[in-house]
Amino acid sequence: MLERFVENLLFACRWLLAPLYLGLALALVALGIKFFQEALHVVTHILTTSEADLILTTLALVDIALVGSLIVMVMFSGYENFVSRMDVSTGEKLDWLGRLDAGTLKLKVAASIVAISSIHLLKVFMDAQKIDNDKILWYVVLHLTFVISAVLMGVLDRMSFASHRQGHAKG
Repeated sequence: MLERFVENLLFACRWLLAPLYLGLALALVALGIKFFQEALHVVTHILTTSEADLILTTLALVDIALVGSLIVMVMFSGYENFVSRMDVSTGEKLDWLGRLDAGTLKLKVAASIVAISSIHLLKVFMDAQKIDNDKILWYVVLHLTFVISAVLMGVLDRMSFASHRQGHAKG
């Protein structure tokens, strides 16, 4: 009886994650506000903005959009995987929803971090004359660390799923 109570209590504790996902929704709203603030700024200063500054601002907007997409992925798939299935009554459902397990989510997060890091590194290179070479080197090292980590996560994931698939094929 005590064991069943503890198990039910632990299972119910998954709902403690729900406010965290709502917090991510608030972060998404904040990103949206920042996105449109930047977009409005670039549109109102388009005639006086240099090409390099326009490209840097556009990269910043792409960066914000990537982070927003990452938040949506984590928010929805995390809720679906760890809290409860989403029952969208309007019939509108994302194709990937329900098929994104925790391992796949980690790979997508790693790939998104690499993409975001790439954008930041491109911004650094576009402004390279104003940045110390030592700092640029550290940006490159950090980016390569993200890339290598993402590749290794993918390799490990593939290896673990390959052995999992072989186990099911033998059984």
